[in-house]
Amino acid sequence: MKPHLLVFVAAAGVASALGTACTSGPGAPVTQSQSASVLQWRADKDAMFKASKDSPLLPDARGSFTGLSYWPIDTAYRVPAGLTQDRSGPPVIIQLQTSTNQKRRMQKVGTLGFTLQQQTWQLTAFVDLDTNDVSRLFVPFGDLTNNKETYGGGRYIELDRTPTGLYDLDFNRAYHPFCVFNPSYECPVPPRENRLQVAIPVGERLSGPPSVIK
Repeated sequence: MKPHLLVFVAAAGVASALGTACTSGPGAPVTQSQSASVLQWRADKDAMFKASKDSPLLPDARGSFTGLSYWPIDTAYRVPAGLTQDRSGPPVIIQLQTSTNQKRRMQKVGTLGFTLQQQTWQLTAFVDLDTNDVSRLFVPFGDLTNNKETYGGGRYIELDRTPTGLYDLDFNRAYHPFCVFNPSYECPVPPRENRLQVAIPVGERLSGPPSVIK
């Protein structure tokens, strides 16, 4: 699976909806537009998994596929994030470990800083090697749900820069790499610094009750 390029987004035409980012804490009530955007994104992805030629599911798994599992939407896990870029030298190229034990070269563009549960955190952000565009970032991450409710190798999220210059870090859109569904995909593993020592119980999960709004 090539990072920073969501096959299911291209196939299903999923629109990215940017809104006013919420601060951490108890979270503001989920608005109809916020929840509808995430739920539509998930529905489009399910449709792609079920029927598209780009589906990562093996053919014999598509017939029984009824949709991916998600936690309830919770806006406490949608926060603004600021990107600190290192412009002092040439692009920084990182070799990320992958699910097939190969190396994937990615361009590190900086560090995202954000506040969650009244604590400050950082995540390293990446883009493809051949781009200088930081309007959309690829962020592989791990958290304390790994090896329990989520894949042990972590999850991914893609962030859009808002008109304010901040990024819309919405963990409700966290998703599993395609290698979870098909071992033929080669998926980057989050670097050590992106292993958050906190549980992120939103977004895609391995199994659980139907997706509802919290």
